[in-house]
Amino acid sequence: MARALAALERASGEADTQALLDAAYGAPRAQVIGVTGPPGVGKSTLLGRLIAGFRAAKRSVGVIAVDPSSRRSGGALLGDRVRLVTDPDDAGVFVRSMAARDRLGGLADGTVAAMVVMRAIYDVVLIETVGVGQSETDVAGVADTVVFCVQPASGDSLQFMKAGIVEIPHVAVVTKADLGPAAQRALADLKGALSLAADEPDAAGAAWPVAVLAVSAAGGMGIDDLQAVLARRAAWLGQAGRLPAQRQAQAGLWLREALRDRFGRDGLRRAAALGLDLEIGAGISPFGRLAEVSRQLSA
Repeated sequence: MARALAALERASGEADTQALLDAAYGAPRAQVIGVTGPPGVGKSTLLGRLIAGFRAAKRSVGVIAVDPSSRRSGGALLGDRVRLVTDPDDAGVFVRSMAARDRLGGLADGTVAAMVVMRAIYDVVLIETVGVGQSETDVAGVADTVVFCVQPASGDSLQFMKAGIVEIPHVAVVTKADLGPAAQRALADLKGALSLAADEPDAAGAAWPVAVLAVSAAGGMGIDDLQAVLARRAAWLGQAGRLPAQRQAQAGLWLREALRDRFGRDGLRRAAALGLDLEIGAGISPFGRLAEVSRQLSA
């Protein structure tokens, strides 16, 4: 896995890498969970608990920890990876740190490619974003389920009411629930904030009601409840073709963003003028489609 991810970063445009991504995209296996929230909210500690729970259930886990970047080298500062508590001898857990660099969406440039490869290998893929504020919502375009974390007595829940991020979580948790009354107030604020946002229905007209709960990763409080909610979410996505439809929509969004990053907005307008189809059909790899469209725009 380490060699494969290194190849993705080193030779992203080569034929072998393209074949790997296309094959991995066509064989999804894992449940993909994104964990996001402000800096210091306890994302890494929570991930450690989730990893332990999944491993206890004999499920293999791949982790992508997106870290702040070094201004000097551009590499990941590795803070998230250091804070994650895992068994170094457990071959069922693989952790990869990625540098956010200049990305402001909470993820690194290579997150989607790394996720797709891990998704074909592991039972669960966990993605921890850089600490986010009001507009860093990239994780919604990558994960099957987004867990948003709020810390008691920090004002985060009030910011949450006006944040663009109010639209992305499927599960919202108040961390450090052992703080007592402050945690209960944050929980009430969070429920109030979420009540302002309408649940978005899927193609069949059904909507997932955002689950709100309090957890204490340090003490283990509420972790079993969170695991149960994640299992319910996975089961819900497995019905009525919801998961393939969601992933297909995410792939289409990624294709457009990748083309805009590569060619700018003028490139997207040129693609439309040339009649190039940017829709991702069922079973079509966005990586292969990106290569095709890029060749046509560069001709």
